[in-house]
Amino acid sequence: MMNSVRILIPAAAFAAGIGVIAAQAPAPQPEGPAPQQNDVSIAIKGDIGAPLHYAVPEFRALSPDPETAAAGKVLAEVLWNDLAYEREFDLIPRDTYRTIPQPQSANDVPFDRWRELGADGVVIGTVQRTGNTFHVEMRLYDVKGRSVALGKAYDNITLRNPRAGAHAMSDDIHDSQRGLRGVARTKLTFVSNRQNERLTGTVEKRDSKEVYVADYDGANQQRVTTNGRLNLSPSWSPDGRSIAYTSFMKIVPQILISNIYQGTLDIVTNDRNQAMLPVFSPDGSRVCFMSDRDGQFEIYTMSRDGSNVQRLTNHQSDDGSPTWSPTGTQVAFTSNRSGRPQIWIMDADGSNPRRITFNDSWADRATWSPAPYNEIAYAGQNGPGFDIKIYDVATGQTRVVTDGAGSNESPAFSPNGRHIAFTSTRAGEAQIYTMARDGKQLTKITSTGANTYPNWSR
Repeated sequence: MMNSVRILIPAAAFAAGIGVIAAQAPAPQPEGPAPQQNDVSIAIKGDIGAPLHYAVPEFRALSPDPETAAAGKVLAEVLWNDLAYEREFDLIPRDTYRTIPQPQSANDVPFDRWRELGADGVVIGTVQRTGNTFHVEMRLYDVKGRSVALGKAYDNITLRNPRAGAHAMSDDIHDSQRGLRGVARTKLTFVSNRQNERLTGTVEKRDSKEVYVADYDGANQQRVTTNGRLNLSPSWSPDGRSIAYTSFMKIVPQILISNIYQGTLDIVTNDRNQAMLPVFSPDGSRVCFMSDRDGQFEIYTMSRDGSNVQRLTNHQSDDGSPTWSPTGTQVAFTSNRSGRPQIWIMDADGSNPRRITFNDSWADRATWSPAPYNEIAYAGQNGPGFDIKIYDVATGQTRVVTDGAGSNESPAFSPNGRHIAFTSTRAGEAQIYTMARDGKQLTKITSTGANTYPNWSR
């Protein structure tokens, strides 16, 4: 195999969305809202056995322009939704407190009114325009204690995307009040044919499929690839800055890595054999994938640049759809070596393969949960369609988390393991949905075109 070939993505691709993604996506570098130092961080205490009740009124606009006023509404609405998503708090409906006045300072918060409404915590915020960005300040108040439980300020929130500020606040609140890593700043990637473009370089009358990204809640959906071919199975790098995927840019499918912040593209496999379904190792140094380079489809690993290829499986049947364990010491995969496709686990060097699914006529597309859970979600079939099922590695027990509506496939865990993104035909054409790991809180993410192969950034 050849080492990777790096391509600078042309300006036209940036105009199609990659440049915008680089400006808006969360990253470990200062590309999003920059939180300032905490003023204070104290956990709010509620009644024993009862959830904490939170309220999020509109943020007060400190600038007179309409953009700032609109941002105040967006910040409150998105923050309310973000906090509700993790189900750690009971969010009081916003229409029940529209008559409660906004405080003009920290000294006139109407705590009595909030106590009458049953609020344990209330988020009071302000937003001010500073040139082409917003400056936002947030205070989470302990209503019973009449004190600040968490205070932060955020700079560099762009005018076009105040939602990013709300996402940052939600993650900070979950961290300080629950010790929980929230998903508000994470991204989804998926494949879509919504552009209705015919495949290039072929006589087939089929739509091309391109890679897209979106916020975890489906907002800000933007296109990453623009090659007019079939692009499938995108997978985030652990740092959330690159996406590996299968592309039919050449005669046979190959593996590409799009570095969405740098605006570059790495072609990491470049030969006559098929290479598909890449997935990054937990440390990001290696990529596991399937290929038919030795005859049958087998599982391989390689360095991120395409070098140092190692074969993991060696069986006369086909093996594919790999997924790493969170520690990087094991790989789950699909194999038909026992007849029809089932889920297997092996050590990361290919040794000790063992089958884990036995009650499905067909099982495929495994995905391993992050810590602290030790679970494998997969698509299992026992009827006309697939359902998402979760296998507990420790106990060997399996539970079904979708309801049999349509066909449900390609599960992907959120980075905290509390949610799953998946593809479903329950509403007709294939779309991306998310749900809690117990199958509740079903949320539709996409609606335009057919959308498949979701993957959740870490």
